[in-house]
Amino acid sequence: MEKKFGVYICKGCGIGDTVDIEKLKKNTVGGARVAAELIKEHAILCSPEGLELIKNDIREGTNTIIIGACSPRVKFEEFDFPGALVERVNLREFVSWTQEPMTEATQTLAEDYLKMGVIKTQKGNLPEPNILPDLSNAIMVVGGGITGLTAALEAANAGYQVTLVEKEAELGGWSAKLYKETPRQYPYDKLEEPQVFDKIKEAESHPNIKVCKSSVVEKTEGQPGLFNVTISRNGSSETVKVGAFIVAAGWKPYDAEKLGHLGYGNPNVITSVQMEELAKKGKIVRPSDGKEAKKVAFIQCAGSRDPNHLPYCSSFCCATSLKQAKYVREKSGDAVAMIFYKDIRTPGQTELFYKNMQNDPGVLLTKADVTAVTDAGNGNLYVEADNTFLGEKIKVEADLVVLAIGVVPATRAPQEYLDGLTEAGKKGDDAKKAYVESVPKPDFILNLEYRQGPELPSLEGAYGFADSNFICFQYETRRTGIYSAGCVRQPMNMSEASQDAAGAALKAIQCVEHVARGIAVHPRAWDATFPDPMLIKCTACKRCTEECPFGAIEEDTKGIPSYNINRCRRCGTCMGACPERIVSFKDFSVDIVGSMIKAVDINEDDFRVVVLACENDAYPAIDSAAIKRMKISPSVRIIPVRCLGATNLVWVTDAFSTGIDGLILLGCKYGENYQCHFVKGSELANYRFSKVKETLDKLQLESDRCQLMQVAISDYDKIPQMINDFVARVEEIGPNPFKEL
Repeated sequence: MEKKFGVYICKGCGIGDTVDIEKLKKNTVGGARVAAELIKEHAILCSPEGLELIKNDIREGTNTIIIGACSPRVKFEEFDFPGALVERVNLREFVSWTQEPMTEATQTLAEDYLKMGVIKTQKGNLPEPNILPDLSNAIMVVGGGITGLTAALEAANAGYQVTLVEKEAELGGWSAKLYKETPRQYPYDKLEEPQVFDKIKEAESHPNIKVCKSSVVEKTEGQPGLFNVTISRNGSSETVKVGAFIVAAGWKPYDAEKLGHLGYGNPNVITSVQMEELAKKGKIVRPSDGKEAKKVAFIQCAGSRDPNHLPYCSSFCCATSLKQAKYVREKSGDAVAMIFYKDIRTPGQTELFYKNMQNDPGVLLTKADVTAVTDAGNGNLYVEADNTFLGEKIKVEADLVVLAIGVVPATRAPQEYLDGLTEAGKKGDDAKKAYVESVPKPDFILNLEYRQGPELPSLEGAYGFADSNFICFQYETRRTGIYSAGCVRQPMNMSEASQDAAGAALKAIQCVEHVARGIAVHPRAWDATFPDPMLIKCTACKRCTEECPFGAIEEDTKGIPSYNINRCRRCGTCMGACPERIVSFKDFSVDIVGSMIKAVDINEDDFRVVVLACENDAYPAIDSAAIKRMKISPSVRIIPVRCLGATNLVWVTDAFSTGIDGLILLGCKYGENYQCHFVKGSELANYRFSKVKETLDKLQLESDRCQLMQVAISDYDKIPQMINDFVARVEEIGPNPFKEL
């Protein structure tokens, strides 16, 4: 579009008391080539009068607006002008609230920020959404247990067509195998009938739900809005088009054969799953001889919270054992239930059920480490335990022992198999072939046609649970449009799983609606831009396809990248990865940020440090520090980036070759407990910038001039000091010698 500029400077919130507005306007005219008549000021720009000033100019044809006022993280509704290219320049938080008023350094800082804002709009363009044709807003739910049923019903009741795929012959999953459920209403003392059967009836009769039983997903191709899913059922296949997925494939009990130290293998040592089957049949009897069990011992954390088995808590085992202890007491008034626990964990209202069970004289609860389960003769068993409340070892006789078995996500076996293939592949084709032949292939869930693998990835240390970016965006996996819910995401009870299912359904609905509007799904849920590579210059290096955290980029037979736009989350990682600098967005590119860096005023007498700040944690943390009026060195110029993964190494060269003295990459924490909104962005930036020393050596500069810092949004109180300490270190090193050139 042909741009007509308007620059608007707010004097409120202390800005007019901190900088000389007339000098600021004059600098903008000279340094960024904006006509003087296009620059206006207002006492309170967000007031009705201030907004009307801008709207009047828009009616007169102004379509490119630079607002020098508060942070873009606030007043976004007031300063939203559809159809115009709008750039917010943060003069309040980054200048007025963090600098000394009316100093030359503060004035120069404000002028640099406004100049960078103008240059960004001069280089950028108004985003235009890319809406692909023939989109589907149907939703597929994989898994017909309590989670899948709830997700399907929530989406269907909202008016969306749902295909529910269940591999078993009947719906219900583990919930349908229960005898009773824990209490759901006050006073939490009566067990409930399983609610899943009502949900099954509702789902099977719902006009918006197509139920596919005894079915599996054979193949998944495409992208959000355009997934083509092949469903295999009873030897036949059909392909359906859907817009988004909810994976609710559930869990499997931990392999009790590995719990020989707890007596498993003895017919009278059973799992909590087997206990439900016994209770359903009537009296609770011993499997070995059919004798009614009068003394039943429950061993908690059987395979859970154990570094040799499952290191995590399986969430619902404590409540399950309390419920099954009630089975024992209700079916035989003189029976005794003994629960040996490491800790009892009954969050929420389940705590009231726990207290009710404590008051039952036939229920013994004791903290203990069970060391052995041995034969006591006549089918009975001894449970030996240490570290009890008595402070000594105990040995208790029982008719029946129940192991509260741990939860393994259905996603674990496929992930472990794929990880094994990767490891074998590192050793060559022969090792890979040997692995394939020696290890049974597990049932895959989605069978994705993605170059990055057929299943949902899980992070190292995630124990097979689908990686859902649990800190920032629950339900959202690294495969855009595919959401995890229930025990594939983390261990949870049925109440939690139902809530989880509702959340995942809402995210799936958000996905299909955003795709229909041509905007990103998350976390940039307003973003209409998309990567627009100049493929004629592509060298097929494959870095973008390898580094994209979301599998948005495929390759053709020649290795040239092919973008699945609806998978893209607009992080810009591909832009940072590309050595040829051919990937760009309408308002974010290597050239735009490079030009902003080059626009910084370089003064031989002052130091200049550029901070490339991740917009997700680092930038809002700096804003928070500003609210506390914490001071940041006036030498610093903060430039927001979508993600540190978008940071291109050429910006290092741009910065130092123009005389910048120091460069900070301020991004989210990475690793096992990552907080990166784009999962791998900070980690990729760290990998790339491990090579920055080589770049600086070529420029004959000290590597200490560039540093990557990991921060969380809660680190706002530390960030100013971190930045100021870096500035002090750069001053100690001395000025950039390129300033003299």
